[in-house]
Amino acid sequence: MKTIAMEHAAAVLTIDLGAIVANWKLLSDRVAPSRCGAVVKADAYGLGAVPVVRALLQAGCREFFVALVDEGVRLRESLKQEWPLDARVHVLHGPLPGAEAACLEHGLVPVLNSRDQIERWQTLARRHGTSLPAAIQGDTGMTRLGLPLLEFTRLFETKDRLAGIRPTLVISHLVSAEDPGDPINQLQLQRFHSLRTLFPSTVFGCLANSSGIFLGGAFHFDLARPGAALYGVAPTTGQPNPMRPVVRVQARLIQWHDIDEGEAVGYNHTWHAVRPTRIATVSIGYADGYLRSASNRALLRFDGMALPLVGRVSMDTVTVDVTKIASDRLVPGTLFDVIDEIQDVNVLAQQAGTNAYEILTSLGARYHRHYLGHT
Repeated sequence: MKTIAMEHAAAVLTIDLGAIVANWKLLSDRVAPSRCGAVVKADAYGLGAVPVVRALLQAGCREFFVALVDEGVRLRESLKQEWPLDARVHVLHGPLPGAEAACLEHGLVPVLNSRDQIERWQTLARRHGTSLPAAIQGDTGMTRLGLPLLEFTRLFETKDRLAGIRPTLVISHLVSAEDPGDPINQLQLQRFHSLRTLFPSTVFGCLANSSGIFLGGAFHFDLARPGAALYGVAPTTGQPNPMRPVVRVQARLIQWHDIDEGEAVGYNHTWHAVRPTRIATVSIGYADGYLRSASNRALLRFDGMALPLVGRVSMDTVTVDVTKIASDRLVPGTLFDVIDEIQDVNVLAQQAGTNAYEILTSLGARYHRHYLGHT
């Protein structure tokens, strides 16, 4: 399918693969000598799993995590000709009933979260007359996925509870790692230690997510699995962000006009001019993942100048107060920065009253996507 050239696209999403690799290397250095994987679920947080994984493979990453079997199948199929023998894709949700064969066929390693998933994986192993690799997840406090602690311990009361399964990881998920002062972190660490001791040393322990890496070496175990930090999201609340920005979002001016004091803008007239005002209409909206909650709160940037978004975010457009910009500079097609190095995804998330994860994964399919670095 033909797509319009970048210079004519209404909105442009630029993704810096070099910055993603640099972020992965920074995190790898931080957890060394432990290994560092990469969470690439939700199409690498909306940025494109295939180019992101390709770049990380070339940088040396070998452990990847997706949420769904379908995500893992698409990834392995897309990179079939270049997939290293020592690289693995773990499926965090495990297989839903009937998806076990697809896991095996495509070389995916399920994260088994329940007795039901364990038993179905054992059934497949018996059918094939072999033991099959899998990660085992214990719930240390999230109450979301994984075996409760007592049920996890009972797996090891008899020798055949994991018959047919070759464990690759014992895994759990931190509740509040972005807040180092939350006591739940230490409680989960203690609980995870009790799970880890049930497995031989050849089975990797995997607890730290992006924020967990910054809780210190005690949380690193054998393998860390950063996700959001790879894509520029700040890993620790209230601290300087050590990660390089990864995305830039730009949208084009459609038209502008001058309005008088007292005139209103946008749906339901939630904003009224308190002075004569120049209003620009810019081609981005909630259909592009620019959240409606940013209405009357966010900023766009033009040639370095911060400009307030006024009125409601519409499906396809926003309106911006550009009174500070001379009219001869407001040429239709001119690009405004929505996310850039100064107003990054973390800043926009604060303006929109959400987190940076939602901003990234909401970025829609209408952008012209431009990758910096090899794809």
